[in-house]
Amino acid sequence: MAQKKQELVVTKSNVLNDIIAREFAVQELRLFSLYLARINPMDVKTRILKLPLHEFYRIMDLNRVNAAYLKKVTGNLLKKVVCFAIPKGGYEQFQLFKECKVYRDPCDLDYYFEIDAHDKAIIYMFEYKRAFFKYKLWNVLKLESVNQFRMYEILKQFEFSGERIIYVDKLRELLGIEAKEYPQYRDFNKFVLKVCQKALKEKTDISFTYEPCARATGRGGKITALRFTITENKDYHSQINIAELIDEPDRHLAMLREMDSVDTIDFITEDVSFLDRLSILQVADGDATLVQTAYEMSKQNASSINNLTAWLIAMITKLKKGTVSQPVKLLKQSKFVNFEQTNQYDFDKLEKKEQDLYTLE
Repeated sequence: MAQKKQELVVTKSNVLNDIIAREFAVQELRLFSLYLARINPMDVKTRILKLPLHEFYRIMDLNRVNAAYLKKVTGNLLKKVVCFAIPKGGYEQFQLFKECKVYRDPCDLDYYFEIDAHDKAIIYMFEYKRAFFKYKLWNVLKLESVNQFRMYEILKQFEFSGERIIYVDKLRELLGIEAKEYPQYRDFNKFVLKVCQKALKEKTDISFTYEPCARATGRGGKITALRFTITENKDYHSQINIAELIDEPDRHLAMLREMDSVDTIDFITEDVSFLDRLSILQVADGDATLVQTAYEMSKQNASSINNLTAWLIAMITKLKKGTVSQPVKLLKQSKFVNFEQTNQYDFDKLEKKEQDLYTLE
């Protein structure tokens, strides 16, 4: 018997749906929807989302990445700020998420990503009793842009009424479109509205038509408001679900093998994190011998190295390119390792240059 598809349902408050999307990438919006689908909106104790790391990679469209880039991706999630108007004037801003981490679970030895909602955002994600809407997660999994993603949510919120009238400026704001982007309505219509209309018709459970319903005063006044008519795609059925999106067993096994390969460089005795060790090994294309060569070279300059990970990555890169010679073999009559051409490069300058490139902004 075929396995039943996993139908995750996103529950989202109307207030939260009015957030400005300008600071979000489509992958981040997708992750946020997955978060809302996986939590229990009636139980704040479910506020932490835990995903196997390979699932996080798929949701975020990540391929093989090093530790520095992964830290940048997760760090960006913590910078997502939403803005809510205060009824009597003014506004309030805060982050959606307050903490995330990547770690190896000692129980099953698999690697996981976790993210927790910000305390200020809790009231917009949990235990609300009215002014919210729902949709099945599969509807947004194949949408390819922030415009398409947000247009779906903006219209899905009004599906039951079948119509939504919205000012063009407000729509642009909700879609996250800057004032300098598509300033002319004809371009906005061609590159945003028409594209979204086609995408929703082909990939979601709703479709829409639209028409101008207000113009600025004067002859040839610009279009200021649109009327959207929202209808159900009755003949459309889910073409993808979250399990299908993330279910790549071969890729998962390959990732686990890559993670386990970190044990091959356990000769590094310093306190270097797992992710940094993985980055070092990735730069060396899995060649533990090359890592060990660079590591032995680092010992000759240990007192001047402030960031061992950055130094090793830099040195491995140089060794691969041939711009730095590998040390000569140990001479039988000597208990010391002699290095060829050690006077041809400055370890301090090399470390400083490569560390600047490695360190996150």
